[in-house]
Parts: sequence; C-alpha cells; structure tokens
Amino acid sequence: MREPDQSSPRPEVSPALRASVRAFLARPAHLLIDGQWQEAASGETFDVLDPATGQRIASVAKGTAVDIDRAVAAARRAFTRGPWSRMLSAERGRLLNRLADLIESRLDEIAELESLDGGNPLSSLRRADLPMALANLRATAGWADKITGETYLSRPAGHGLTYVLRQPIGVAGLITPWNAPFLMALNKIGTALAAGCTCVLKPAELAPLSALWLGTLIQELDFPAGTVNIVPGLGPEAGAALAEHPDVNKISFTGSTAVGRSIMIAAAGTMKRVTLELGGKSPVLVFPDADLEAAAAAITAEITFKTGQFCAAGTRLFVHHDVETRLLDALSTLSRKITLGHGLQASTQMGPLISRRQLDRVLHYIDEGKRSGAQLVTGGKAVPGSGFFVEPTLLADARPDTSVMTDEIFGPVLCAAPFVEDDLDAIASLANHTPYGLAAKIWTRDLRTTHQLARKLDAGLITVNGGGGEGARPFGGFKQSGIGREGGREGVLAYTELKSVSIGY
Repeated sequence: MREPDQSSPRPEVSPALRASVRAFLARPAHLLIDGQWQEAASGETFDVLDPATGQRIASVAKGTAVDIDRAVAAARRAFTRGPWSRMLSAERGRLLNRLADLIESRLDEIAELESLDGGNPLSSLRRADLPMALANLRATAGWADKITGETYLSRPAGHGLTYVLRQPIGVAGLITPWNAPFLMALNKIGTALAAGCTCVLKPAELAPLSALWLGTLIQELDFPAGTVNIVPGLGPEAGAALAEHPDVNKISFTGSTAVGRSIMIAAAGTMKRVTLELGGKSPVLVFPDADLEAAAAAITAEITFKTGQFCAAGTRLFVHHDVETRLLDALSTLSRKITLGHGLQASTQMGPLISRRQLDRVLHYIDEGKRSGAQLVTGGKAVPGSGFFVEPTLLADARPDTSVMTDEIFGPVLCAAPFVEDDLDAIASLANHTPYGLAAKIWTRDLRTTHQLARKLDAGLITVNGGGGEGARPFGGFKQSGIGREGGREGVLAYTELKSVSIGY
C-alpha cells in the first residue's frame, strides 16, 4: 500500500475473510434473550457497514423497548431464581476463566470480525484490544471469590455483633461504544458476572457484530439461561429503554458525555446506580528535558490509534517553547508516514473513521480550527475513494478557548500550543482548562515535575514518558469525563451493594 498523499486516492481493497467469519456474517444476526437467539419483536433489522468501504456487511435484528423488557425479565429470573444467584462465587470465576480460554482459541476470528466491523487495523487489535480484553477478564475472574464484607467491634464480647454484607446489585444494563466494541463488551460483562449480577448488553449499533460473536461463545459454554442477554438496537430506542427500565438496578455506559447526561436523567427515575465512562480532551505536556524522539513516536501512535476515536487520547499538546519547533517537525514527519487502509490489510497503520457522519464532524472541526487561527501543519483532508478516511492532522498555535481545543473531536486531530511558563501551577491550570478530566500525559525526566504535576492535574489516568500499566487498574475520569471507575477491585465493587446487620444477643 502507498502512503496517503494530497494527490492520489487510497487504493481499494477486497479483504479475504476466514470461512468461519463468512459463515457468521451469512447467518441471521438475532437477539440473545434467555439463552436463545430470537428475532426482534418488530421483525425489523438495521444494516451494519464496513467503514473502510461504506458497504453493507450484515443486517442485525433491531431490538426495541419490547425486546429490552423481555431481556430484563430473563435477567431478573436468572438473578432471583436461576442457578446464577445460587452458584458458588469460585464457580463463577472458573466459568469466566473458561470463557477467556475459549476466546483465546478464537482470537484470529474475533480480530477479523472486529476489524471489519469497526475499521481498526488487525495489528492494533492483536497488540492492544484483544490481549487487554483477555487480561482484564482473567483479572476480573479472580475477584469473584474475593468480594468480602466486614465485622465491626461494636459491643463488648458476648453482647452483640455488627457486620456488613456486600451483595450483588442485581440486574445490570450495559451499554457499549463502537470504538472498542469487543473489549468494552467483555469488560462490562465480565465485571458484572464476577460480582454475581446478571446483565443485558446493548452494543453500539455502528459496530455490534463482535458482541454477538461473544454471545455465541457464552452459549457454547452453557452459561445459565438469562445470565447474559444481548440486544442490539438503536440508542434512542433500545438504549433509552434499558436506562429507564424499572427492573434494572445499575447502568454502566461508555460513550459520549452528551449521551451520558441523558443516561443519568433516565436512571434518576428509579435511582439506578450508574457508572459513566465518558469523553475526554486529554492534555500532553512536553518539557524541554523530554526524550523528544520517544515523545513524538508515542504521541503519533496515540493520535492515530483507533483513528483518534479513543476517549483517553492525548489531543491537546502543550509543548515548551524551547523545543516546540523540533517536536512539531518530528510529529509532522511521522504523521506523513502513516499508512491508511482497510483494517484487514497487513500494512495498515490507521483505518477509517466509523461513519460518514463522523468524517463530516472531524472535517468540520479542522475547518473551524483553521478559521480560528490555528495553523495547519500536516493533513487536514479526507482521503479520496470509498470509505470514511481522513489524514492524520496536526494544527499548531491553537488558542485554548477555540472549539478544537475544548471539544472532543474523536478523530486523528492533534492541536498544539506552546507554553513558556516554568511554574507548575500555571502549567497545570493550562492543562486543566477543559470540562473533561479523563487522562493526561507528561514527558519529562524530572521526578519533581512528575510527582508534583500528578497531584495537580485533574485526570483519572496519568502516564509519564509513555509508561503503561496493568489493564485491570481503575479507569475513569474527573469532571465531565464520568462517574465511578471501571476495572480492578473498584470496578467489581461498583456492581455490589452494602448491607449493615446489627444483632443484640
């Protein structure tokens, strides 16, 4: 594949698929309710498109409020009367580990389907999403038999006892995004089940196929009927019905802040517990002593990962004036070398945006940035040909109060601005000047700067010099980036309730 450029269209591809994936796509894509694949009550379907070509790849049953009601009823039966609520916690953990083993044996098939459905390159799915999904599921399975209460020293010995029970919350409604559909579906289902809950999953309508594939694996392992229900459908119909349903005890939603607000409003009617993992506009702070080569490579990789459709991506670059020119030159050079193409092509480094609507949104923001005075360093255009491709884009001298610096664009657009301050309070104030607070990135060799800034930044996830971490760590943000945490111990406990019991002898 050639590199994208200003004058030639991106080459078209017709990727080959494994026979098992072709067979899956050829079957009717139904709803999984009470352990059975069923048509939507309305009989209606919706089309799923390959974002790299714009062509239909499948038709999926369109669940509505009637189907959500059936799925919630099945989940409630499985929780209150079915074998799931009576199963030993260690057995739940073993079943989740068996699911992880089965997924691992099918990784190549899942990767192909996920790439076709969401546009992400096979290389990034095999390197990031799928290993992380497996690691998270196995870590979560380990928590299943480690959820405990407490005993208090309340009265003198022999006079009474006070203890605290921690119990599963009940039926969980899970709503996942289109940018990491398999990872998010598995994360939410695994956490809910480890805590002892049953669930109804509403996958994103733009990329629901890998969640349905997950449903076939869950069926293959004979999970108790009703434990996991999967109802694809449109957000305003199926998603809203799930958020409002009076017999759902908790909603876990990952997606935009705007939709997160509507979820909160819908959940308020019955005071559901909510976990919301929402948008971000994460700052990247590069100091003069940073390893600029490593920083440029990491920043480029992150802004092109998932074509920039990644809530924790560092999209606001604040670079010290002394090294601004060197860093921007390096970023421009690396961006121009990124190979665009179909996710199933081995050479592809960045795939398409998810839809025509998202492509139009990203191009609109690029134009807004230029009109507001930002300088286009590289990229900035849609790539000719079918599919929803845009060039990796770098805008320099962006003002902090302009839309490209305040709004979540959700595309491969990096907006840069210099800083000259040495005062860490002033630098942190610059980074925190956003309604979001999901992630922040620091590039410096100075430990004093690292530790002081880590305390000053409003962000739930901070990385320094590209440092990674365990996938099962708590994930979530400050301010309008959401409520609660997913992953790790905190993520599992979010699916439980506390109950205090005091006994007088």
